[in-house]
Amino acid sequence: MLSWLARKMAGDAPTAYITHPECVLHNMGSHHPESPDRLAAIQDRLISAGLWDHLLHVAAPLVTHEQLALVHPPRYVEALEQVSPQHGIVHVDPDTAMSPHTLQAAFRAAGAVVKATEMVLAGEAANAFCAVRPPGHHAESRRAMGFCFFNNLGVGVAHALSRGMERIAVADFDVHHGNGTEELFHDNPRVMMVSIFQSPFYPYCGEQPSGPNMHNVPLKAGSKGEDLRQAVEQQWLPALHAFQPQMLFISAGFDAHREDEMASLGLLEQDYAWVTEQLMAVADRYAEGRIVSVLEGGYDLSALGRSVAAHVKALARL
Repeated sequence: MLSWLARKMAGDAPTAYITHPECVLHNMGSHHPESPDRLAAIQDRLISAGLWDHLLHVAAPLVTHEQLALVHPPRYVEALEQVSPQHGIVHVDPDTAMSPHTLQAAFRAAGAVVKATEMVLAGEAANAFCAVRPPGHHAESRRAMGFCFFNNLGVGVAHALSRGMERIAVADFDVHHGNGTEELFHDNPRVMMVSIFQSPFYPYCGEQPSGPNMHNVPLKAGSKGEDLRQAVEQQWLPALHAFQPQMLFISAGFDAHREDEMASLGLLEQDYAWVTEQLMAVADRYAEGRIVSVLEGGYDLSALGRSVAAHVKALARL
């Protein structure tokens, strides 16, 4: 396998891996499942799998208030800044808490997706994976919830729209429905979302899509890889081919893995590789391969590391 530098010299744009040390500093408590160890587990697995040196490593910048304002009203951002603690932990909902480093990490997480979007649009990267926390797909325009503060992917989608993209598709395979992303774009004909999620399950919505551009596929507890594949082949792919997106964004949650005790689905690493390959085929056909993938859930550290490695390996065509 060629290193990213050798591939770039040969004319092949690399896969960008975008993160920042400040994303590790966000801490909601020693027993919270969305722990700083998640990013270390991903890095360790990418190194042990021989993938690390084949990626273009990029430090996530801070998102600007203007970029956030594309999806989050300034008053919402100001409210988070006002409650951000100097010491200890402050809860903004029962599952979602801020420590002194949370807000900076959240600015980096959203900034990573904006940077990824710019790099992919400019051809500096073939695609990108944003290894960031806190996650984002539960964050609504005016509400933090479900471990999420800013809708990182949503900020990137809005940024791409502002740069002239006319048709953007979002694919979400987290075990929880991306209610925040749906709330942001359910009435925007330039954005289409396809998703799978366990149902009934937190956040207890999504079964009835809120717009014709939302293609949500609820899966019952115990569903496995064949159920994912059926949903993708029968519902996602026809919708994506009809829409012909110019760019794809992925809410890449890995908590539907069989070993993840957060939920009750039974996906495996090969399922994540397969769905990534299906989305890449769509991107290759309509979007010049443009994909930005953003880390969402995944809480069993071993399963998370292995699943991200399978996903990134597919993105990098290794």
